[in-house]
Amino acid sequence: MNGQLDSLILATVAGEPAHGYAILRRLKERSSGAFDLAEGTIYPALHRLERDGLLSSSWATEGGRRRRVYSVTRSGRSTLEVRRREWKQFTLAVEAVIG
Repeated sequence: MNGQLDSLILATVAGEPAHGYAILRRLKERSSGAFDLAEGTIYPALHRLERDGLLSSSWATEGGRRRRVYSVTRSGRSTLEVRRREWKQFTLAVEAVIG
């Protein structure tokens, strides 16, 4: 994923808040299994994104289990839009070079 994990998490949570395992499941489903990440991969990224003000979290009980649910902040949405534009420019440039 070469540095794109933060963008993938923001995009995954932008539509609907989720806890860590649900984010992992969404990433796997939306990528047709390409992003089948270990649980230990996502939590440091979630904590970093929250520390940086791009995500916020709150506790919720789901199925009798208490889980931290993450939501994208206003700053996170702005950052995601910038990263989407940068990604589109990057993919267009790569496509122009390799066809």
